[in-house]
Amino acid sequence: MARVLIIDDDTELCALLEEFLEREGFRVTIENNGQRGLDIASTANFDLIVLDLMLPGLDGFALLKRLRTKSAVPVLMLTARGEDEDRIVGLELGADDYLAKPFNPRELLARIKAVLRRVQVRSKGRIEVNGVAIDPGTREVFCDEKPVEMTTLEFDILETLVRSAGNVVSRDALMESMYNRKATPFDRSIDMHVSHLRRKLETDRTLIKTVRGVGYQFCASAEDEGPGEAEA
Repeated sequence: MARVLIIDDDTELCALLEEFLEREGFRVTIENNGQRGLDIASTANFDLIVLDLMLPGLDGFALLKRLRTKSAVPVLMLTARGEDEDRIVGLELGADDYLAKPFNPRELLARIKAVLRRVQVRSKGRIEVNGVAIDPGTREVFCDEKPVEMTTLEFDILETLVRSAGNVVSRDALMESMYNRKATPFDRSIDMHVSHLRRKLETDRTLIKTVRGVGYQFCASAEDEGPGEAEA
């Protein structure tokens, strides 16, 4: 039974979501204060956190930033307006997905299940390509034998690209796999996460290449570092 922490000061919404998600088989914990939510998230073992932005005590952005120094637990961010700026900042801070209020509880359920599917261990074998090693069992990443910290979504994108090393993975395929929805021309969330991956895997060679208008390719060797772009 997956454990979900909901941090939101809307008590009526929290009560509705608690009842709904518990009927779907989740164990739900509710917290209405940002600082207390951070304390609980940092000390208890949750499978996913649903995080609102507008919170008393500590806002959602500050909470997420502090949480990411301690934990890679998946975070689904709720935005009151669904504005691009809120989504971009949240994704840059390490959110795994976002949902704009108001929303249908069944859409939230679908998003939660999609995120949880991504974090399930799909293989216990370590994979190493072009100096980057990933271990799906422990979800550890090493670049040139140095450990690299990854968020849940960054790891999943990297694993997908590494498993397809030498081949181009389309943005649409990544969006379907990571978010369970199709990409839109204005949705830059995948591009932002790939940009974060590039910074974290900084080295003297190109590891992730952009194929304009198509998607991304993890370079299996120096031979792959041909036509393409090094930046998202």
